[in-house]
Amino acid sequence: MVRPRKFRFVSAEPNVTYFKPRGIPLRELEEVEVTVDEFESIRLKDSQDLDQKKVAKQMGISQPSLHRLLSSARKKIAIALVNGKAIRINGGKYSIKR
Repeated sequence: MVRPRKFRFVSAEPNVTYFKPRGIPLRELEEVEVTVDEFESIRLKDSQDLDQKKVAKQMGISQPSLHRLLSSARKKIAIALVNGKAIRINGGKYSIKR
């Protein structure tokens, strides 16, 4: 039996939740869904340039879990960029850190 996934802490939900290629109507695009916790891991690690230990601690998860989260998010974003798909930020198992 699989262990239930822990809530990941995020600082806030993102203000912008959709990105799409310019000049193509949304109805014509396939989309890739990046979860809010995947987005937070990318924001902290790549945008704020924190090391993995700090990001994992801030999100309340282990380093291996963070690595899997980052890998998943980066793969989804790469697929969207290479194939001209829309990116929607939505869902995931997370809790707002207060």
